[in-house]
Amino acid sequence: MKPSKEGSEITKFSDEELIFSFQEGNLNAYNEIVARYKDRLTNFVYRYVGDYDECDDIVQDTFVKVYTSKHLYKEIAKFSTWIYTIAINLSKTKLAKQQKYKTFSISDVYDDENKDFDIADEGFTPDVDANSKFLSKHIQKALDSISENYRELVILRDVDDFSYEEIVEMTGLPMGTVKSRINRGREKLQELLKDIYKEE
Repeated sequence: MKPSKEGSEITKFSDEELIFSFQEGNLNAYNEIVARYKDRLTNFVYRYVGDYDECDDIVQDTFVKVYTSKHLYKEIAKFSTWIYTIAINLSKTKLAKQQKYKTFSISDVYDDENKDFDIADEGFTPDVDANSKFLSKHIQKALDSISENYRELVILRDVDDFSYEEIVEMTGLPMGTVKSRINRGREKLQELLKDIYKEE
């Protein structure tokens, strides 16, 4: 289905219907995409790059890319997977240019693919209390301290709740690599954050 009509009914469209409608020239569909994904992408990109200014630039560039490359979206992929892939690639490019990659030696850990690590998602809500801000600051510091290869996958899985299959599609990595990196990233984060969570 490729709807193209204008009006308030557009809020009822699925993400895929929105991009198809935008491909047909409906700017209201694009505006709805921005409204749906701006906060989600902002939270993801900030967790990834750890800098508000860079985050804002990357999110804006992501929507510009969606606007200029709308014709590249095909029905074979979920729209959320497609737009996050754009944001991931732009984030990686930004990190590479600034030489912010960090590498750490992390020993082998257990391979429990069903154990999710709960990362608090305060996003950008202005009414979070001081304790939440304290936790968010330390969580971000911990995320910044682990390898970018692990950080990317942990955020996609534990913050944005994408399935392993969706992460494989976004990153192009084998399933075994995705699961291994997520588990190793969680282990490192648990090590860095254990003292904070003991106090809670």
